[in-house]
Amino acid sequence: MKIASTSYILPGACQDAVDALRSMPMDSQSISVHSLPLKILSAYTGAASFEDALQDPRAVRLLWLEILVNDQLDLAPWLDREEVREAHAKACRWYHTYRSLVDSVLTRSPLPQEAGPVDQREYRVFAEVLQFVADHA
Repeated sequence: MKIASTSYILPGACQDAVDALRSMPMDSQSISVHSLPLKILSAYTGAASFEDALQDPRAVRLLWLEILVNDQLDLAPWLDREEVREAHAKACRWYHTYRSLVDSVLTRSPLPQEAGPVDQREYRVFAEVLQFVADHA
């Protein structure tokens, strides 16, 4: 699969992660995002795949949480979509704001640092998702 050469710039260090994702080789032996289970979106929205999630406005609003808790996702095929780039940046901010909490609940690769605030009004759904993932691990 070849990724379009369109270049998108994300603010902060998150761009480094996007660049790294784009440079990763993809071959027929690579795990397809189609075969990787969604950790929360299927339960919260009924989305069976990442593609399904991108078609559902509710799933798009929760996409950052899936990225936060699911480090097995290969986002490279969807980085040309604004909502995926925004969700990744938001997941980066929440990860670093609550890194010790996230790391105590689940095992994941660190997300890159992303400057910017988190909206504390979303803390309840963040905590609920962490509890859901911990209960279903």
